[in-house]
Amino acid sequence: MFQNIIEVLILSAIQGVSEFLPISSSAHLILVSSLYEFKSSSLLIDISLHLGSLFAIVYYFKEELLNINKNKRLISLIVIGSIPLIIFGYFLYTTGLIYSLRNIETIAWTTLIFAIVLYLSDKSRFDKKISTNLNIQSILFIGIMQILSLIPGVSRAGITITAARILKFNRVDSSKISFLLSIPALAGASVLSLKDIFNQPTEFNYLVIIAIISSFILSFLTVKYFLIFINKFSMNAFVIYRIIIALVLFGLIY
Repeated sequence: MFQNIIEVLILSAIQGVSEFLPISSSAHLILVSSLYEFKSSSLLIDISLHLGSLFAIVYYFKEELLNINKNKRLISLIVIGSIPLIIFGYFLYTTGLIYSLRNIETIAWTTLIFAIVLYLSDKSRFDKKISTNLNIQSILFIGIMQILSLIPGVSRAGITITAARILKFNRVDSSKISFLLSIPALAGASVLSLKDIFNQPTEFNYLVIIAIISSFILSFLTVKYFLIFINKFSMNAFVIYRIIIALVLFGLIY
């Protein structure tokens, strides 16, 4: 029992931290799974981890989401920006093509390439803001770029922040756009997974509760402190970290 709890906590840490940082959760899952096979890992646990992250980001932005009248335009833009990912994600999922992309070599190269892209997009000081500069054209560009996150190793947070930085949004608002776009993305992934869970026998147990709670806490803390960090520093730390992860993956491959 203790081992199962430790495994779920490790998975929660991977999910909660890497889901919202520009470092690629799939790369980390591959690395960890190559070193250790989790006995507690299952579809139900995976859904629980994603739900924890979803609850955390909704809770963090609860004021913006609940005040619909004041933020109707922002919420509408986030919905519009999520449409490309939902359409392409559903297509890749239903056709099974998404599984053909899940290999360590693809993840290694995308982790490296998009680290460089993130670095280049973050070099200059920009100051566009959500409140005044986010429009349909910009959110559609970010939403279309988000499709690339369906390729493991790209990082959904990484590519959306990169896209926003290309459009000259400041680092904090680029990150907020990324976080808000994660709500439909996480909800969509959870719905698709729930569809699968009804087709196989599952057992709801204490690990599910632990997974949801721990993922919620770690996701919330990640979002909170990432926004504090990025208000003072550049993305260079994450770029270097991604390059190191890519090199480790290359070492496993070659």
